[in-house]
Amino acid sequence: MKHIISPLDLSVDELSNLLDLAADIEKNPDKYKEACKGKKIATLFYEPSTRTRLSFEAAMLNLGGSVLGFSSAASSSASKGESVADTIRVVSCYADICAMRHPKEGAPLVASEHSGIPIINAGDGGHQHPTQTLTDLMTIRSLKGRLENLTIGLCGDLKFGRTVHSLINALSRYSNIKFVLISPNELRLPSYICEEVLDEKHIEYEEVSKLEDAIPKLDILYMTRVQKERFFNEEDYIRLKDSYILDSEKLANAKEDMYILHPLPRVNEISVEIDNDSRAAYFKQVQYGVYVRMALILTLLDIHVD
Repeated sequence: MKHIISPLDLSVDELSNLLDLAADIEKNPDKYKEACKGKKIATLFYEPSTRTRLSFEAAMLNLGGSVLGFSSAASSSASKGESVADTIRVVSCYADICAMRHPKEGAPLVASEHSGIPIINAGDGGHQHPTQTLTDLMTIRSLKGRLENLTIGLCGDLKFGRTVHSLINALSRYSNIKFVLISPNELRLPSYICEEVLDEKHIEYEEVSKLEDAIPKLDILYMTRVQKERFFNEEDYIRLKDSYILDSEKLANAKEDMYILHPLPRVNEISVEIDNDSRAAYFKQVQYGVYVRMALILTLLDIHVD
């Protein structure tokens, strides 16, 4: 039984196979519409989510399976003090696979150690968000045709952004990747990621504070919101929340084939005037997320469709 707690739980070859399967699902959805008939996914979401939870549920429904679960800790036995380990032991009796989001880093890993079914980490605190990373990789590969030889700009909250941390880990395994890290000083990428991933693997990167300076050299611009829920005081959040706003004026200096990604939800870091630009890929990204999660469910349940 395999779990997905980190994007590195899949080898490069396994990841390639998964993305190939997701691409086939995109092209031939009818072929897979009953692949998980009789199977159930439990979506255990201890903190709020729209896209990730609904994406998992849509993925299983598209495969002909069914869904059970909860959308907040308050509506689960966690509110009575039940541990993650006990919850997953119980849920293993009801479902065939589980997607878990939890505010505490490492909670899905703990669940995997006590589970009788495959666990998918749907986000744990500021730590990892592997299925968003798989979505990001599929989006980049589909739009650019490759995952090598790219300059990736990561903009906004690089300190608490688990999507950023996961994406750096995943892309670090591909050749000739360069990162441009765009953030205020207070939200810079944690030093342990710079040292243990970028420096350790001799990956080229630079840290800048102005989006305007970085944008002309980028193949991909990955925007993130400043996350209010990760701040200890509101004053710091208010001071930093509008640090970067992508608008038409800034985008004028970008390459014609640069694409803009965003894990969503968007607050105001991308102006709505950008939505109709051909380089805006963040809503395509959402659709790719359904295909990737369909492929992941099939892979973890070891279901093959001819």
